[in-house]
Amino acid sequence: MSQKNVPAYQRTCEQSGRELEANWVAGWDPQPLQTGDWVLRVSGDMVLKPANGWLQAVAADEVASLSASAVSLGQFQDQPLFVVNQTDGALAGLEPLLLRDVILHTDDAPVALVSIAVQLAHWWRDHRFCGRCGTATVIHARERACWCQRCEIPWYPRVAPCVIVVIRRGERMLLARSSRTRRPMYSLIAGFVEPGESLEQAVAREVKEETGLQVSNIRYRLSQPWPFPHQLMAGFFSDYESGELVLQQDELADAGWFVPNHTPPIPPLTTISGQLIHDMSEEILADIAGRANR
Repeated sequence: MSQKNVPAYQRTCEQSGRELEANWVAGWDPQPLQTGDWVLRVSGDMVLKPANGWLQAVAADEVASLSASAVSLGQFQDQPLFVVNQTDGALAGLEPLLLRDVILHTDDAPVALVSIAVQLAHWWRDHRFCGRCGTATVIHARERACWCQRCEIPWYPRVAPCVIVVIRRGERMLLARSSRTRRPMYSLIAGFVEPGESLEQAVAREVKEETGLQVSNIRYRLSQPWPFPHQLMAGFFSDYESGELVLQQDELADAGWFVPNHTPPIPPLTTISGQLIHDMSEEILADIAGRANR
């Protein structure tokens, strides 16, 4: 049976991740889940991937069980798209993939879509009741928010600002390996912004706390949403000013100064850390080439 002749509630989206995101219109709709609507299925921090593609059309007998967890993601192919949070017992025919593996290690994944979907699924699960009075919340009629009818206050999706920085020292840059992972991957210094801090102050503090170094010439480069669980990463360049490496051992297992094209394993370009390392490498190599041509 061709995909055209398959009933709406049995359809799967067989588009690649890039095609899927090109046809996705992000947004918010308070209308409830209905038979035939597109769904991206998750279970906690797992993305539940069909055999073909990433989306499925919801079946009529699923609507009742999935409606309580359904959160609008906008439109796909002019049809409502939701994220739904399923229990571990509802995995038949679906491959559970860790969100981190989808983002870092899955070719042609719809990274932006799954990132937003998992964040919103967490938000809705964690705000089913008002944090002030405990009353059950409902979907806000006009905006993406949980609404407490008793307190008349909205609970919006949480976004936690974080900074991440690549430090340059001459022709080298600082790369570090987290003490929280067994993978031999090196990345950058990062951390949450504290109340009352500017982003630049957070950069200087995090670098000092985790490495013992002082940095200067802190300059913004780019940003990226990061769904672990709900960060907004602001990426910076900075220059080494002074100090010797003294690692905060509960944060970093190792760190060192590396030249471009001679680094340990680093994150892919789909991540802000990978992009910052790439951009700094290009800057250093351009400076080296410029000096050689004088």
